[in-house]
Amino acid sequence: MSSFSLTVCSHHLHAAIRKPRSPGFNLQRKPRFLCLHGFRTSGEILKKQLGKWPASVLDQLDLQFLDAPFPAEGSSDVEKFFDPPYFEWFQFNAAFTEHRNLEECLSFIEDYMLNHQPFDGILGFSQGAMLSAALPGLQATGAGLTKVPKIKFVIIISGAIFNQFLPDKAFSTSIGCPSLHFLSEQDPMRRYGVKLLESFIEPLVIYHSQGHVVPTLDCKAVKIMQTFIDMISNPSMFN
Repeated sequence: MSSFSLTVCSHHLHAAIRKPRSPGFNLQRKPRFLCLHGFRTSGEILKKQLGKWPASVLDQLDLQFLDAPFPAEGSSDVEKFFDPPYFEWFQFNAAFTEHRNLEECLSFIEDYMLNHQPFDGILGFSQGAMLSAALPGLQATGAGLTKVPKIKFVIIISGAIFNQFLPDKAFSTSIGCPSLHFLSEQDPMRRYGVKLLESFIEPLVIYHSQGHVVPTLDCKAVKIMQTFIDMISNPSMFN
């Protein structure tokens, strides 16, 4: 995987990432994430998008990328930048009030997690972020992912609350697992992402100005990211 280097503050990046661990730290493995890509893209595309992050961040995470179950039913916004094939997790109308194949999508994700476990967390971008944000609540209420271990943490990049499709199932109670959210003033979905924050207890947020994208990370973002990684890498999270 390629990495992105912030040369203007590389010394500070090194200091933020490589601070010494306590003597009692004994993590046997990296936090393992299932990564859910955006609408009409792919797991390989999300891998390339995340490749903009510094290697010093990526090296602390075990990221596994999955293609959505359904081939794209229309053109993709990324055709000028990334080669096909493109996939979508489920289908919806323009008003986000009706959907198709969501139940099949949830079963697909659950089957993958069962066959490739263990997974500790979920990372998602755009449509994948909508799913990622909803999955802990669905699991807690018994409405989805009931056959796999508890999702311990999530990373939500350009996400949105999913209440239109899953009333009283995904967000009926506050979600207590550690969460990291990426929000941009230039993202058309931002207000839905801000609304989503209300459903999580003490969410960490990285604000950026890059729009509806997987953003590059400046020094401030890396420090917040490191705070989150330190939190989820605590051995108690794997009990």
